[in-house]
Amino acid sequence: MRLWKKLAVSLILAGFLGGCDALREQAPGSLEVREAQLVSGADGMRLDVNLDCRFNGPINDALEHGIPVTLDIRLRAQGVRGTLEDQRQVELRYFPLTRRYQLRDTGSDSVRSFAASAYLTDALAALRLPLPAAFAELPAGTRLRLNVELDHSALPGALRLPAMLEPAWRLSAPEFAWTVAAG
Repeated sequence: MRLWKKLAVSLILAGFLGGCDALREQAPGSLEVREAQLVSGADGMRLDVNLDCRFNGPINDALEHGIPVTLDIRLRAQGVRGTLEDQRQVELRYFPLTRRYQLRDTGSDSVRSFAASAYLTDALAALRLPLPAAFAELPAGTRLRLNVELDHSALPGALRLPAMLEPAWRLSAPEFAWTVAAG
């Protein structure tokens, strides 16, 4: 009987330790807007975003197996003149045959290619997204809000249900807000 208890305790302990790894895999990565600003350039207004994006578990696995991971980026300006909005998607891909990572802005259809995932992460930390001309006319004091989150609807059908249910697929940055400065 004593051997039976030791065996049961050992199995429970092994299951618990194995479960800890499974739980660690289910922990979501992190997504945070560190800085965002509107910049007037020769090509018009653009949004410069410093995005800290770290994938974990299934999202990283999906990307490494060639499944595109899409981030929704929504900028809202609320001021005296009303609300102005720009919404776009940034698609991250990996092409296993060529061993290249790709970042595509669907709003401007610009595509950048990288040799390593670290370069892709660095590119997310220095995103430059062109904006409609109406953003150039924002008066000082206008409140801006930026939301960034993983787009589950852009995933292949077989991954949509797990993405809705599993915690590892919940990737959303806290809303980043700032005010347009004078000048």
